[in-house]
Amino acid sequence: MNVLVTGGSRGIGRAIAHAFAARGDRVAVHYGSNAAAAEETLAALPGEGHVPVGGDLGDPEAAQRIADTAEELLGGVDVLVNNAAVGTTPETSTPVATVGYAHWQEVWRRTLDVNLMGAANISFHVARHLIARKAPGRIVNVGSRGAFRGEPEHPAYGASKAALHALGQSLAIELAPHGISVTSVAPGFTATERVAHRITDAVREQSPFGRVAQPEEIANAVVYLASAEATWASGAILDLNGASYLR
Repeated sequence: MNVLVTGGSRGIGRAIAHAFAARGDRVAVHYGSNAAAAEETLAALPGEGHVPVGGDLGDPEAAQRIADTAEELLGGVDVLVNNAAVGTTPETSTPVATVGYAHWQEVWRRTLDVNLMGAANISFHVARHLIARKAPGRIVNVGSRGAFRGEPEHPAYGASKAALHALGQSLAIELAPHGISVTSVAPGFTATERVAHRITDAVREQSPFGRVAQPEEIANAVVYLASAEATWASGAILDLNGASYLR
């Protein structure tokens, strides 16, 4: 298969790219601005034919270029993994009682532009390519436990992930007649650079396992959902939080 992983240069995205490559798939590693990280990821991938694709997913025109470029370089994208996300750094914390209104608006706009609109736009273009080729395909969204449990420090992030889950379920219904499956995973805290500052003993203790997830555990679930064997899971949201939040 040919796979496009957005935000594939680091963290969960890097683990997802590696998991597909280890199966013999070709991977387009999307990155926003850190080309060096993307090249580092590509150099570590097993197999051949992997390519980097840069662009700001928050820009609708760039989202189309990313999809079109991956389609061209890979000779067709079979699987899209919507992993790219912003909104969980100290700079994007927006406590209502203290944050300025201008900063509140800026964080919400950027978070929704990337996490929701970026995913929606690139899904549109990848799906159109699949439909034009009359080919089956898979879209897997990387959502979040925060969509259900809440993100009081980062409400825009939680809202964007809840919307991403809903987008996936709507697309699952619309795209099924074209042979395209759409699923989502909802990870809890995962040991990546982006959230390292938030992983404390109290966070680890949220799970009865006493730890947070490893990126590879999320990647393995994504690979399964992208497989033909998981077609009947279309529309599902798979919780991956170590029983730290049950619904």
